[in-house]
Amino acid sequence: MTSLGRALAWIMAVVALAAGSGGFAADFPTKPIRLIVPFAPGGSNDIMARITGQKFSASLGQQVIVDNRPGASGIVGTELAAKAPADGYTLLMMSLTLSVNPSLYRKLPYDTLKDLAPISLVASAPLMLVVNPALPAKSVKEFIDHAKAHPGKLNFGSGGRGTTPHLAGEMLKAMAGLQMTHVPYKGGGPALADLVGGQIQLMLENIPSTLPFVKAGKLRALAVSGTARSPLVPELPTLDEAGLKGYEIVGWNGLFYPAGTSPILVKTIHSQTVAMLAQPDVKERLAALGAEAAGSSPAEFAAFVRAEIAKWARIVKLAGLKAE
Repeated sequence: MTSLGRALAWIMAVVALAAGSGGFAADFPTKPIRLIVPFAPGGSNDIMARITGQKFSASLGQQVIVDNRPGASGIVGTELAAKAPADGYTLLMMSLTLSVNPSLYRKLPYDTLKDLAPISLVASAPLMLVVNPALPAKSVKEFIDHAKAHPGKLNFGSGGRGTTPHLAGEMLKAMAGLQMTHVPYKGGGPALADLVGGQIQLMLENIPSTLPFVKAGKLRALAVSGTARSPLVPELPTLDEAGLKGYEIVGWNGLFYPAGTSPILVKTIHSQTVAMLAQPDVKERLAALGAEAAGSSPAEFAAFVRAEIAKWARIVKLAGLKAE
């Protein structure tokens, strides 16, 4: 949608709202809402979207359809959301990858700060370093020793170039002095499937996605990436504790509208998000997945995204990655 189109959509929404109880907001929603996930099913972003979609469907009285649109490190789905009509019927659930892509790609088909309207941070969670059980490493030190003894022989996966797991792996390489090869997939789910199958040897992936495989004995967990141990796996040290001093990455998921969406509709979905995150069963589900509810105001979330873009620009430079 052009800038003029977005402006007209916003004006029409405001005019409808001003018309009274029969206006746009009073009747919203009158049809299903699409919730775009820019990654394949199975990853943390998909999990958060399905929890959100289920709750919104119940509270709004209209079906919320999760629409997985993987490709190009989330760019394909994000562009689709950014260019959707600003009528309130297209939402985007995006992750930290959104703030990394501006540093990895010289030209994006959208402006991250101008073409999306932040609604709320939904959840945050540390990553977990997991390896295929065939790898002879039961601690971070053993893993690093093994990787150094076999330079260039280990492959680490991610849900795509520029995703949180990709950057986490690059940071691990840089800080531990390792030579490993990155293998990008179209989502965390396919990457984890190949990790379990032995096609790749390790990942730094969100706890919501990895924990079921760890509990089933299909993956071995070595550490978490946050500043403190996860209450879900308290026996695991942080990577900082395990010897990589200063290592810290926490993944996040948040909701966006296309820019130009009526502020009233942004407020409506924000209120729905806050109410959802306050529900005990949602808190329990997130906690069981190793994630923490993290509601914020649209203004706070917008400031957070700006800060994340600046932070990841520094990390991308540290990792020696070049923009494409």
